Amino acid sequence: MRLAIRHTTRYRFQQPVRYGLQRLRLTPKTTQGQEIVDWTMTFDGAHQELSYDDQNFNRVILAGVEEGVQEVTISCNGVVRTEDRAGVIGHHSGHLPLWAFLGQTPLTRPGPRIRQLIASVGRSADGMVPTLHNLSSAILERVPYRTGGTAVTTTAEEAVGAGQGGVCQDHAHIFIAAARSLDIPARYVSGYLMLNDRVEQHATHAWAEAWVQGLGWVGFDISNGISPDPRYVRVATGRDYRDAAPITGISYGAVTEDLIVDLAVEQQAPDQSQSQSQSGGGSQSQSQSEGGSQSQSQSEGAGGTPAPAPDAAPAQHQRDARSQGQQHSAQQQVGPGA
Repeated sequence: MRLAIRHTTRYRFQQPVRYGLQRLRLTPKTTQGQEIVDWTMTFDGAHQELSYDDQNFNRVILAGVEEGVQEVTISCNGVVRTEDRAGVIGHHSGHLPLWAFLGQTPLTRPGPRIRQLIASVGRSADGMVPTLHNLSSAILERVPYRTGGTAVTTTAEEAVGAGQGGVCQDHAHIFIAAARSLDIPARYVSGYLMLNDRVEQHATHAWAEAWVQGLGWVGFDISNGISPDPRYVRVATGRDYRDAAPITGISYGAVTEDLIVDLAVEQQAPDQSQSQSQSGGGSQSQSQSEGGSQSQSQSEGAGGTPAPAPDAAPAQHQRDARSQGQQHSAQQQVGPGA
């Protein structure tokens, strides 16, 4: 499947910026089942300082904000070719050892509510993958998908106990917290998801991956109750949201007034040009209230709109993902697996 993506982020400041620096993780990975056909990133009100691969093999670009501007725009356009690997990424790569994904972080550290959730999950006699799907289902039942009740700073334990539901970021953090508590390495994934009912979206998506013996890294989209399929594009991975956030940064001399995101993801026929697919787009504006007038922390979160009415019912897709993953386990160990 060829997916055409347009992702534009605009920052508006209350007054001219004296200095600003942004860390961007907006370039899709070239990894198992995913290939970048074309990808460009442009700036208005900022410029690229340098780029590098971080400890998770995420492509990171540091962008300096032009002095005196009151608006910064970062635009990404491209096409990514994806394949159905039943959510199996395969072998571990990156500069962090596998055991690093067993340690909890401030966002994933479990408390009594998560431990209670873990105790309620049924262990499957069919193996670890079905058990992890059971965990995914238990999380979604306990924390239904609902926007507005959590923030990018909400921890996994807080999301479980708040009773306000949560979004994909919360679901991923809860899954990671529980998996690590069971001595299963787990990590956070940020990326894109093509929705079935619309092109325009309001935010990027997030899900989790767990290390399963014999398969390697396997993806679980808790918000949608399935393993990732060709509609998914992996962009960044990490121990939690902070390692994989699309945009983070600081500015001096100004407070961010608005963060506006325009995002469109659609399937592209092989003979279509990229320009033909760059139409439409949604927008979302959110108030930035953290920090003071001298220093402002900025971040673009993962609102994660679930994909409505997947082609396969979640339970059926889970069975398909398990059987396909086991069938192709040897093949999945070959090639990049960042």
